[in-house]
Amino acid sequence: MSDEPLLTVSGLQSGYGGETVLQGVDLTIGRGEIVAVVGRNGVGKSTLMRTLTGLLNPSAGTIWFQGRDATLDGADIRARHGIGYIPQGREVFPELTVRENLMVGEVAGRGRSIPDYDTIYRFFPILKERANQRAGSLSGGQQQQLAIARAMISRPALMLLDEPSEGIQPSIIKDIARNVRTLNAETGVSVLLVEQNLDLIVTLADRGHVMEKGQIVADLDPADIRSRDIVRRYLTI
Repeated sequence: MSDEPLLTVSGLQSGYGGETVLQGVDLTIGRGEIVAVVGRNGVGKSTLMRTLTGLLNPSAGTIWFQGRDATLDGADIRARHGIGYIPQGREVFPELTVRENLMVGEVAGRGRSIPDYDTIYRFFPILKERANQRAGSLSGGQQQQLAIARAMISRPALMLLDEPSEGIQPSIIKDIARNVRTLNAETGVSVLLVEQNLDLIVTLADRGHVMEKGQIVADLDPADIRSRDIVRRYLTI
């Protein structure tokens, strides 16, 4: 395995219209790591995710992914190179069936990987049971499982997971944490997690960064990220 980071972000600035939200973000993610970005609402966490996935263009800074400069790549190119995105609010295609949503996810891996439905259905058996059901009729927790599976079907190297606990009951959150951790262990996929749910953060992340006003203001080592008291303090600053 290469010692080179999977993702290196330097001086990243981005925003909406004329407003700069990210004020020069620096971070790295190694291969196989699960890294959390924590902070209050409105500090720029989702803007960071949208910029990394290519849905927002950076106004300054660089994004290196898999050893190449991806700063100017569009979302489609980044997806084909191995960035999977699970957006806040899930955003499944409600009128398509579960199977059709997964087929949409296959496109990102075309020419790079072979879809592995056996693994997806092993982790998320409800999706096999509901394969012909329209995604919009699933519960929130089931839609979140579908959103993760849709990203994983293309076998990405990096999964961007934006607020996966939003609107999900606690028992399903635990299932999602367990499945993401096992996917990480079995497939080596790296994960960048944006989250405010304390239980999910301390259960899932290997280390973390604290974001405030569009900047990384503190780093959390493995001991810090597993301390409920420390993480809680940064979630309420």
